[in-house]
Amino acid sequence: MNQENIGKFIACRRRLKELTQEELAEKLGIIKNAVSKWERGLCLMDMSLLKPLSEILEVSVNDILAGEIIKSKDIEKKSEENIIKLTELVNLKSMKYGIIGMALFSIVLILISFFKDVPMASIVSLLCAYNCVTFLSRYKIRKDKTDLFVGVMFLIAVICNTIAFILS
Repeated sequence: MNQENIGKFIACRRRLKELTQEELAEKLGIIKNAVSKWERGLCLMDMSLLKPLSEILEVSVNDILAGEIIKSKDIEKKSEENIIKLTELVNLKSMKYGIIGMALFSIVLILISFFKDVPMASIVSLLCAYNCVTFLSRYKIRKDKTDLFVGVMFLIAVICNTIAFILS
């Protein structure tokens, strides 16, 4: 899903409908800055706005997600691509919240370890295990080799920490 193409498409369709960003935002019940961000490719709209936006711009939801008017013969293929890309986007967003939650949980654990007699190695192992799962899951979605490398490095850290714990 190319945010820039989607943004350009929305801007083009908005102009064809002779709407300002402010007028489009008002029709959608959002602020003008949100429309500006979409059109500049900085972010995507909330998924709940796709249907109303498509109705206002008189295009399909698939057209918006593809960033172009889809030809009749390509609708099935593009629809499937868009669904897959949306699923990946949702997974990445949920991972982001998981990472933030784990970071906050980690801070709490570290603070507790300072005040209680909890070995720091167990906390480090827990954090490494979580990060291993997170990066390997992200690799599965994005196919970015950096995510794979970092996930494997965290896995090695967990294994080494576990061995050290067993031997001590």
